[in-house]
Amino acid sequence: MLTVLIGILYLFRFIFGACIFSFLTVVIYRFPKGENLVYGRSHCPGCGRTLSAGELIPCISYLVQGGKCLGCGMKISKQYFLTECLGGIAFILSSAYFGSGESGFLSLRGWIAFIYMGILTVVAFIDWNTKIIYDRFHIAIVLLGIAAVWLFPEHTLTDRLLGAVIISAPMLILSLLIPGAFGGGDIKLMAASGWLLGYRAMIPAIFIGILTGGIYCIWMLARGKMTRKDRFAFGPFLAIGLAAACICGDQMLEWYLSVWQI
Repeated sequence: MLTVLIGILYLFRFIFGACIFSFLTVVIYRFPKGENLVYGRSHCPGCGRTLSAGELIPCISYLVQGGKCLGCGMKISKQYFLTECLGGIAFILSSAYFGSGESGFLSLRGWIAFIYMGILTVVAFIDWNTKIIYDRFHIAIVLLGIAAVWLFPEHTLTDRLLGAVIISAPMLILSLLIPGAFGGGDIKLMAASGWLLGYRAMIPAIFIGILTGGIYCIWMLARGKMTRKDRFAFGPFLAIGLAAACICGDQMLEWYLSVWQI
């Protein structure tokens, strides 16, 4: 019986996270176009038809509709479904790793992690679509880092300041020596995230980012969809590494050091 109740609790957490990230799909779609994020009903970009409440149920509507608009039959981007699923997973991970707090739902530390992963999700998809990472997302991460100074006292100011430069500074140097090696948005993303997470988490973050980005490049080259001269958005892969580092970056580094007994 207890197992069933725990399962129901995590289901509610998934649904809640999916609902929050469902709004982020609006941000991902409208923000680069300069459209209002609050006003204006959700509509099909193909036929312009206003979507009903039944078409806006996170995750479920996409599956029931077969990924198509009920009006014109236009295919709905998988990014909507993926973003909502990521929201559910992010909320579950935040509660599992940082506790539920007095509310029984999510602690303040968990909210910092969940909001951060929401920002990373928006950054990843906007960068994937436009190859731009907007400065206001870096600012939002820095503000989270200021709040985290009190909520995560185990990360000292020295730890955070070192985290802000340990990866971003080498990236900046490489971009100056090799034009186009990294975008300015990528560098600022790592600097802001280092301030939030501390330097220990940044090492596995960049490792995962380079690993996933490298796998993607090899896969695209093998399929003939990319040449060695082509550029691609690196932000989504950095976001994957940073999200993993947010949850257990310190533990990943400690495990690695223990394996090599460093």
